[in-house]
Amino acid sequence: MDSKDETRAQSQQAEEGGLEPTTAALDQLALSLPLGKKRAGRGAVASGLTHECGVFGAIATGEWPTQIDVAQVICLGLVALQHRGQESAGIVTSEGHCAKNFNVHKGMGMINNIFTDDSMKKLKGNLGIGHTRYSTSAASEEVNCQPFVVHTAHGALAVAHNGELVNCESLRKDVLERGVGLSTHSDSELITQALCLNPPEGEVDGPDWPARIKHLMQLAPLSYSLVIMLKDKIYGVRDPYGNRPLCIGKIVPLTIGAYRNEKVDKLPAEGWVISSESCGFLSIGARYVREVQPGEIVELTRDGIKTIDIIDCPENRRHAFCIFEYVYFARSDSIFEGQMVYSVRLQCGRQLAREAGVDADIVSSVPESGTAAAHGFAREANLNFAEVLCKNRYVGRTFIQPSTRLRQLGVAKKFGALSENVAGKRLVLIDDSIVRGNTIGPIIKLLRDAGALEVHIRIASPPLLYPCYMGINIPTREELIANKLNAEELAKYVGADSLAYLSVDGLKKAVQLNMAVKKPEQVGHCTACLTGDYPGGLPDELEW
Repeated sequence: MDSKDETRAQSQQAEEGGLEPTTAALDQLALSLPLGKKRAGRGAVASGLTHECGVFGAIATGEWPTQIDVAQVICLGLVALQHRGQESAGIVTSEGHCAKNFNVHKGMGMINNIFTDDSMKKLKGNLGIGHTRYSTSAASEEVNCQPFVVHTAHGALAVAHNGELVNCESLRKDVLERGVGLSTHSDSELITQALCLNPPEGEVDGPDWPARIKHLMQLAPLSYSLVIMLKDKIYGVRDPYGNRPLCIGKIVPLTIGAYRNEKVDKLPAEGWVISSESCGFLSIGARYVREVQPGEIVELTRDGIKTIDIIDCPENRRHAFCIFEYVYFARSDSIFEGQMVYSVRLQCGRQLAREAGVDADIVSSVPESGTAAAHGFAREANLNFAEVLCKNRYVGRTFIQPSTRLRQLGVAKKFGALSENVAGKRLVLIDDSIVRGNTIGPIIKLLRDAGALEVHIRIASPPLLYPCYMGINIPTREELIANKLNAEELAKYVGADSLAYLSVDGLKKAVQLNMAVKKPEQVGHCTACLTGDYPGGLPDELEW
């Protein structure tokens, strides 16, 4: 989806009359909503969909000091998660023998600009955690960079968080009433400080960290995946609904080839990793083991991994894994619920062809967001897939301010049309979603200028109708184009011959077709942004 993230951030009013609000209007509108004050100043308020964070942890097994460069493993793991956040990043490491101090390096910007050779040399350790961030609950400032580190009476504690607390206001009041100060508006600092509180049943002989984590999970059931580092161990935590992803991998010896067929549990472990997504595992010499289950607290030590506890969903509700991880956010080579994201997107395209087929000559996609679904659509419709857009990868956010004439050409600076593939053809163009509708129109014009006879738009997800309160920066209802125009009206607005979305039932069917889960009766997916059905209810009214 990188093509749209950049384009939306740059886009001007659409040429046919400006459904797109100004940045100032969006800021004012955001502040009037329940989460507005909390999210004020977070950065790309006027942008399209963005995820908020990626978390990563690694620990070496066997004798310490280890021969594995843990900081390098974490850095490469974060590079693989860069699509989940580009505002800031940080790494915290521990050598495993001193509870008082961790090695820390954090900064604003992209990972390759933050972690230099000099900074990496300072991150010595046998275990560590990392974080890459896009802000949803606090401003884009260095003070909010994660992981957060606090010094307790029992030693240092580091926390990295992916998600957004639905009931952060009540938890915030509870923490403040117990005499703990908060220096930021970040949910992640709130979680870190809450973990420093004694659990209700009390403690004997030092802190009972599993009990503290369990208490936090009971206070805040949504929405988070956490990696928590102490002196010599890492805890991985996933909320009871399983809303945000988290998975475990095993670092194996380099002598074991990447495509050997041995089962992963039979391979020797040189270390363990835990991550928001599995997409970077092979590049760091790790193998995917399994997901952290919804509500699970897992402990990683030099001796291996073990489950500490599993907290059930409140009131025996179904799990609510974010369905938009499949549609939009996750990298296509990641694995969720026993299936690769690419395969689900392919199936979404097949289902879309069944629901909204059209007479055409070729099928194509908006690079690279809709490509997997386009291949699925083409196969199901028995049509040829052909590339029709050539992406300019060297256009950034600093592109010159266009003149009126160039603005009317819209995304011409982002794409070129492969006219030999387009001229005289009836084209089906697949994209994974439409947010504000200000990107697809200029693309259609570009294709028509290249000679396309017909352009039919097919969207491999249902229309976005509602904002998200669980860690995704989805715009307000007023900004979402599907709340203003139905599919027929939108087709006319953007200049398409026709436009159709995948149905909610069709999306669920595509996601669930090849799932590999142990308890199907507990499986569920959050579709709040599509249906308005929020798994944990609406968030607290905020009083920042």
